[in-house]
Amino acid sequence: MIRERLQLGLIHVAVAMTLVPINSTLNRVMIKELGISATLVALLVSLPYLFSPSQIAIGSYADHHPWWGRRRTPYILLGLLLCVGGAILSPYAAFVLAADRQAGLVLCILAFGAWGMGYNLAAVSYLSLASELSGEKGRARTIAIMWFMMIVSIILTALAVSRIVDPFSPAALIRAFWLVGATALLLGIVGLIRLEESFVPGDTQTPKRYSWATLLRIITSNRQATLFFCYLILLLAAILGQDILLEPFGGEAFGMPVTATTRITAVWGVCFLVALLAASTLEGRLGKRNVARLGAWGALIGLVFIALSGLLTRQDVFYGGVVLLGLGSGLSTVANLSLMLDMTTAGNVGLFIGAWGVSSALARWMGSIMGGAVRDIVTLLANNPVAGYVIVFFIEALLLFISLLLLRQVDVEAFRQQADRQTVVERASLMGEA
Repeated sequence: MIRERLQLGLIHVAVAMTLVPINSTLNRVMIKELGISATLVALLVSLPYLFSPSQIAIGSYADHHPWWGRRRTPYILLGLLLCVGGAILSPYAAFVLAADRQAGLVLCILAFGAWGMGYNLAAVSYLSLASELSGEKGRARTIAIMWFMMIVSIILTALAVSRIVDPFSPAALIRAFWLVGATALLLGIVGLIRLEESFVPGDTQTPKRYSWATLLRIITSNRQATLFFCYLILLLAAILGQDILLEPFGGEAFGMPVTATTRITAVWGVCFLVALLAASTLEGRLGKRNVARLGAWGALIGLVFIALSGLLTRQDVFYGGVVLLGLGSGLSTVANLSLMLDMTTAGNVGLFIGAWGVSSALARWMGSIMGGAVRDIVTLLANNPVAGYVIVFFIEALLLFISLLLLRQVDVEAFRQQADRQTVVERASLMGEA
């Protein structure tokens, strides 16, 4: 099984690699160097999360429509090709957008749309394949290996891109995207070789897929599920909403070149990885809820430090904030993944995991749009670009504080008791709708 896990990790790495130069370099170039609205950049970069509901339809279709005897491999390959193609096209589209708004917007929608659709197509397919190959007992180890490989790849990709674009030029940026795209495609293909066995109809049980109406119904009928759903949205919107703003903020506030701001992702990634490795030990001593609380407080203080660095023009305070944000994000990720697994019921595991996945995608989309829009509005009103970033970081810190208040009310046992009290009619209705 170790070979299969490593191959699944390579596919996960390949898809994640295509996101790194867009989220850590291109967004900064579009906002700082090209002067494109942060709101528009946020809308383009958040397309994968806007398209995330399509995963329900993609997964269900793939369950029953294998290509050449494979239910997952063709969809993963198609998704990877779209990711790579969209990523390679995106810097060209950005430069056209800066020169010709109408033609550039069409090209950007095509490039970022292909990237976003490819991400969802590949992600739901390789996660389904990971679940099928690992079995119930092996899923945790498989996900851990895939996640670890992904974080390491993000760090290495960010460092590689920072070297390729030094000194910065449009040609160097385009070359970096081509090299990352080609490497991602190669790793993805290696990961797919002889990974999935030929599918014979009827030889395996396909997982159930649930509609949006079912997801909404089960969440709103359980107060604890509603609390946890809102908690995840606020927490993730705050932690992940800064993705498109951290690098351009470094450029605006401290005059950092593109190569230096690209390395910010590597600093964040190393801290995230350290926290990821330490989280399981801390969970055994402190408990999941306390580790989740510790991670949220670390990220909150990190965001405050980043905001204050803009007011004080202190680069050391900025990097201190990035370190705290990375450590807090890592602890929060592990603890909340554990809580998500606890916040399920025996009869509806897939349903609740789907609901928490929706909350994650919704949070990323809301956080990105909120950050870009607030930055643009405050910058326009104050005639000071740094002020826009500072306000966004303070708002995200406030969202984290509110999420901590909600976490105090989340009770796993109460959640399970409320779920168990559902009537037979409600259960039958849910299953019939699914």
